[in-house]
Amino acid sequence: MITGVAVLVAVILAALGLLHIAWAFGTRTLSAAVIPSTPDGTPIMNPGPAITLVVAALLLVAASLLLDRVGLGLQLLPPGLTRLGTIGVGAAFLLRGIGDFRYVGLFRRVRSTPFARLDTWVYTPLVLSLAGLIGWVALGAE
Repeated sequence: MITGVAVLVAVILAALGLLHIAWAFGTRTLSAAVIPSTPDGTPIMNPGPAITLVVAALLLVAASLLLDRVGLGLQLLPPGLTRLGTIGVGAAFLLRGIGDFRYVGLFRRVRSTPFARLDTWVYTPLVLSLAGLIGWVALGAE
C-alpha cells in the first residue's frame, strides 16, 4: 500500500512540476489566482521564469525521491539520504501548509482575495495532505 501512495504522490508532484514548467515558458493555463496578493489585488511576489523553473525542478526531484524511497526510482542516493530527503520534502509541505501567517496557509490573515479563497479550499488542504502522505512514505517504507 505504501508503494501505491508513493506513486500517487509522485504523480501529483510531477504534474505540478510540469505545470510550473509550462508557466515558466508563458502558458497561463490554470494560472488564475496562483499568486498571493494584498486585499487591493497587488501581487506580493512576481516570480520570473527562472524561479518558476527552480520550483519545477524541486517538485520533480521530490517525486523522484519518493519513488526511490519505495525502490522504484533510479536509486542514485543511499537509502539513508533518500529517507532524509523525503522527510525534508514532507517538512517543506507541512511548513507551506502552516503558512506565513499573513497571505498563505492555515493561519493567513488575508482571506478576501481570489488566491486566499483557493488557498482555503484547494492549496492548503492539498499541501497538508501531501505532507502527511510524504511523511508516511518517508517513515514507513523500508
